[in-house]
Amino acid sequence: MTKFGIVIGSIRKNSYSKGVADALVAGLPEDADVTYLNISNLPIYNQDYDENSPEVYTAFREQVAAQDAFIFVTPEHNRSIPAALKNALDIASRPWGQNSWAGKPALVASQSIGGTAGVLAHHVLRQSLVFLDMPTLQQPELYIGNTGNLADETGQITNDDTKAFLAGAAQKFVTFADKF
Repeated sequence: MTKFGIVIGSIRKNSYSKGVADALVAGLPEDADVTYLNISNLPIYNQDYDENSPEVYTAFREQVAAQDAFIFVTPEHNRSIPAALKNALDIASRPWGQNSWAGKPALVASQSIGGTAGVLAHHVLRQSLVFLDMPTLQQPELYIGNTGNLADETGQITNDDTKAFLAGAAQKFVTFADKF
């Protein structure tokens, strides 16, 4: 059975990114092993810690290493990914030569309350995943715009068409991830 790690770029309570992630998870097989990785408690990466990493770094790296595939959902912050998400990518890719992300398939989704749907954050994240050696599902592209109109006050997606689209994308990702 594939172990799916879910990484949500937003650390905001009731985030739309979490709602999108939950809608994607709903499309995974019922018996899927799903772990939401917490990135909110990670201190800013510092190379000085490579030889004697904080326990929270070590625990996060181990959690990443234990997954078989990843679903990333991100909002767009100033035309890029949130600092917490970039920090998580850096922590689990270090120390040099010990990249915990390497070879693990990935699905990328971005969302925004605006019509641009986080397209720039989406591509910034994809660029980082290329460097981290993560094969990434190319289609469908998951740019979810106007999320405020698609979700309730808790951030959960309520629009049936959007839920169906995301569930279908997750099913396609399962097939993609099984190849690795």
